[in-house]
Amino acid sequence: MAGERVKVDRAQALEIWGREALAHLGVEQSAELLWQAVSGDASFRRYFRLSGACGQWILMDAPPEHEDCRPFLRIADTWYQAGIRVPQVLAKDLAQGFLLLEDFGDQLLRIDLEKQDPLLAYQSAFAELARIQTLSMPSLPEYDRALLRREMSLFPDWFLSQLLGLTLTQAEQEILHQVEERLILAALAQPQVVVHRDYHSRNLLSLPTGAVGVIDFQDAVIGALTYDLVSLLKDSYVEWSEAQVAACVDLFYQQYLPAAMQAQVSRNDFHRAFHWMGMQRQLKVCGIFARLYLRDGKAGYLADIPRTLNYLLRAASSFPEFAEFSHWLSARVLPALQQHPLYSEQVWPEGWAK
Repeated sequence: MAGERVKVDRAQALEIWGREALAHLGVEQSAELLWQAVSGDASFRRYFRLSGACGQWILMDAPPEHEDCRPFLRIADTWYQAGIRVPQVLAKDLAQGFLLLEDFGDQLLRIDLEKQDPLLAYQSAFAELARIQTLSMPSLPEYDRALLRREMSLFPDWFLSQLLGLTLTQAEQEILHQVEERLILAALAQPQVVVHRDYHSRNLLSLPTGAVGVIDFQDAVIGALTYDLVSLLKDSYVEWSEAQVAACVDLFYQQYLPAAMQAQVSRNDFHRAFHWMGMQRQLKVCGIFARLYLRDGKAGYLADIPRTLNYLLRAASSFPEFAEFSHWLSARVLPALQQHPLYSEQVWPEGWAK
């Protein structure tokens, strides 16, 4: 009850602050403003909307003990000035962890996917990603060996051990270690660019102008060229076929990758780097989804684990370097997931993960 009271009190304080911030900006609030919660994300941040005849705005609640708003503000300012369509920051109170933001609406890019061919629906997303990758932001942290390995450790720690209840043998631990090392070396060998780090359908919004609005960018780093593209095309929340993925990778390489980058990375090497980078991300994401359920009580992400694991299995089975890993995933990990009580009613298509 105390925790719920704190949440209510923060929400009330945020609403009061938001109304005062709008008044300070000269927004006429004579008409009633509607206050409503907006879907949150996988962090401690929460979002609310104030809307009425005078307009609508997003209020971010980022508790200072859990979230640091400063990276968000720095990146938002740099990207906004560079023409990247991120929400304009209209007011801030870092002591309370409150931000007043431009509202991009609710038209997530994933909604368009249900109506359009992905090659058409994602043109604006590719163009915006290409602009992000050309930015110069040397102050961003590096997506280095330590961070790559720390992310992949979530797979054995949270997904295998705590969710599936698997205890790995020394030989199995060695298989994982070798895979992690190979993926780290491959990621670090790629051209290093600005990386959003969560560039997928739930963080991209279709704007009335036809542009794509970009949100949830506060964890941006300098990292591998293919990272954001694989986040988009092997999206844990959207079902992509291998043919669709391959066609979109080709399109991005040919039409959106600068000639200087194409000179550094051949088409075949780009595809290979893309799939290997995806394996690193999928190991991380399986672990994060398990942790969100077990530690944070967020069960909504459990439904996305099978799709994420399927991406991992398909990629691993496509390269001889990962043959042993692929066999282990199919023989040990997949059966454990299929037999888990949480997935007792899951429909597993014939030939799944093959």
